[in-house]
Amino acid sequence: MDLDALEKLTQSGRDSAMLRLTLSRLLLDRDEPAAALLHLEQAVKLEPGYTAAWKSLGKTRLQLEDPVGAAAAWENGLAAARANGDKQAEREMTVFLKRLAR
Repeated sequence: MDLDALEKLTQSGRDSAMLRLTLSRLLLDRDEPAAALLHLEQAVKLEPGYTAAWKSLGKTRLQLEDPVGAAAAWENGLAAARANGDKQAEREMTVFLKRLAR
């Protein structure tokens, strides 16, 4: 995927949480977690119930050595998962939080 073309979509009125998640994944593949973090934060602002973005936000914050921020992201994601009935995301983030607590 063309990162520049996707970046332009965010400015063209076609911005979405899914687009931001895609951008973050491309940036993570390039080992640019700080840039990915910005897109993930925007993704959850655009769609607070988007559990995939919350999971990735937590992982990215942990990668950036921010365990408190990771826990906060997963707690918010857990609430979103429960509200949406997303049992799989709820289980995953519960495991992430338990591992983090160790």
